[in-house]
Amino acid sequence: MNIIRFAQRLSFLALLVTAPVAAVSAAQATPAPPQLAAKSYVLLDAASGNVLVENNSDQRLPPASLTKLMTAYIATLEIRKGKIGEQDLVPVSEHAWRTGGAASGGSTMFLPLNSQVKVDDLLHGIIIQSGNDASIALAEYIAGTEDGFADMMNETAERLGMKNSHFMNATGLPHPEHYSSARDMAILARAIINEDPAHYAIYSQKEFYWNNIKQGNRNLLLWRDKTVDGLKTGHTEEAGFCLVSSAVREGARMITAVFGTVSESARAAETQKLLTYGFRFFETKTFYQKAVELGKAPVWKGLEREVSAGLTENLTLTVAKDQAKNLQASMTFLPQLIAPIAAGAVIGKVEVTLDGKVVHSSDLVALQAVEEAGFLRRMWDGLRLFFFGIFN
Repeated sequence: MNIIRFAQRLSFLALLVTAPVAAVSAAQATPAPPQLAAKSYVLLDAASGNVLVENNSDQRLPPASLTKLMTAYIATLEIRKGKIGEQDLVPVSEHAWRTGGAASGGSTMFLPLNSQVKVDDLLHGIIIQSGNDASIALAEYIAGTEDGFADMMNETAERLGMKNSHFMNATGLPHPEHYSSARDMAILARAIINEDPAHYAIYSQKEFYWNNIKQGNRNLLLWRDKTVDGLKTGHTEEAGFCLVSSAVREGARMITAVFGTVSESARAAETQKLLTYGFRFFETKTFYQKAVELGKAPVWKGLEREVSAGLTENLTLTVAKDQAKNLQASMTFLPQLIAPIAAGAVIGKVEVTLDGKVVHSSDLVALQAVEEAGFLRRMWDGLRLFFFGIFN
């Protein structure tokens, strides 16, 4: 079907488009990204979800304790759904104690066997101390068994679009079928940050005390960079040293995921390179809000002669600094819109271009429904459409 040009080229700041939008950069203005001493990594803009820098970001690798980001995410989701409560007492099973407790030699919250611990304390122990025992205990409380919880993890990963992840346990302890990727972990981090700001605050805590034991956060960037407020470290011999991190500067948030560095200090240093590059050379702006009227499209055979057009998401763009002024957009509507039209129906599209190249195309939708008119108006509009040759 042909599309009628509804508007000429508009200045970027006068028009809405749907987010997320592909990151736009100018090669001549932005230097090459840093090369990190890591197996894989990604730099993601939190607002738009755009990937700004990546290297082997879809490679399936052991995530070690980064796994606990998914464990904590599901736990907070269950809290928000009302299925568990923060003050619920969770029993510490022999499996949780033996596999993840002090006797295991791994990262632990030092939970006593057969004790009962509040969900809120376990959540802090998972996020801050990276306790394997806390992760298993909470997984068993939510799903009955750790295997059952792993099924929930995989279902959640699929829902979030984590295409290169598969979980076999709640801890990240090595298993040949347990893997994830830098991109997937950045996607998960974005969900954690955007969906539950209250619980996300835990990720910035440097330490907490439980049972007279000091539980310390291993994310060195929390001490080195005041703009960093999360998220999680990971380490096994197979995985190397890993870190998923996030920072906010001047209202913009960046997310990084770095896999397979050689030391605790290296994962912090390599992550800092990505954050510095992202904040130095890119900017993220939300120009307009969703569901705001952009224009009106003519409607035939309806009780209303026009329908308001808008977007289903905010306009959020990630661009190389000083390039927003070079963006242009155009809007088109479908050649004839005939009532009835449902609210949310696609009625046109928007294209955003940079130097003549389309960088994004998105749908315009009807912001309200238009009901079908009575017989006389429908007949009259049908005659007009016929005699003016609007049908193709």
